[in-house]
Amino acid sequence: MKSKFPSTFSMSTSSLTHTRNLHFWLRILLSIPTPEDGDLLFESRAITSGQVQGTGPDMLLHRPDRTPKEAAIVKLWLEVKSHRYSRAISPIVHQFFAAHLHGRDPDQPLIDQNLWRLGAVLDVYEQRLGATNYLAGHSYTLADLHHLPYTFHFRKTPWAALVYGRPRVRVWWDDISSRAAFLKVAHDMTTSARDYE
Repeated sequence: MKSKFPSTFSMSTSSLTHTRNLHFWLRILLSIPTPEDGDLLFESRAITSGQVQGTGPDMLLHRPDRTPKEAAIVKLWLEVKSHRYSRAISPIVHQFFAAHLHGRDPDQPLIDQNLWRLGAVLDVYEQRLGATNYLAGHSYTLADLHHLPYTFHFRKTPWAALVYGRPRVRVWWDDISSRAAFLKVAHDMTTSARDYE
């Protein structure tokens, strides 16, 4: 699907007229990561899915030896992450780290409600990880990768025991969060008020 936004636009500032690429402005002014090779993508899951599909055979989703059923299982766990896990964990992380930026205390009833929801999702993960090493099977996939950012921040909250208190989830988390590529990125990840301004 082609973006409805033009790829270039003009901007006048006093005596200076600039024509810049839209991707440039999204990256610089809005801090939105955008590829420049076609459609406008600015959501991390869309970007990573597009990158692995565009690089030929890969180890995450579209391996030549992966059956249609295995690929469907990866997609299923991506949906679980998006619609169950993220919807529970994101309000907790945002309330804990960002509510004060808006001049209010964290909404504890909202946190408590989502802690219950997150616990229920992690119970399913604990059961699943008893049968497989990773969520979508015995190999690391995008379904695992997409859990890294929020879980990384969540482990810095008082409720990290939701992850660490489930033995299989903890082994899975320790595995996916100790990969060299993530450690390189995690080095620059912070959880501070500045992240949510």
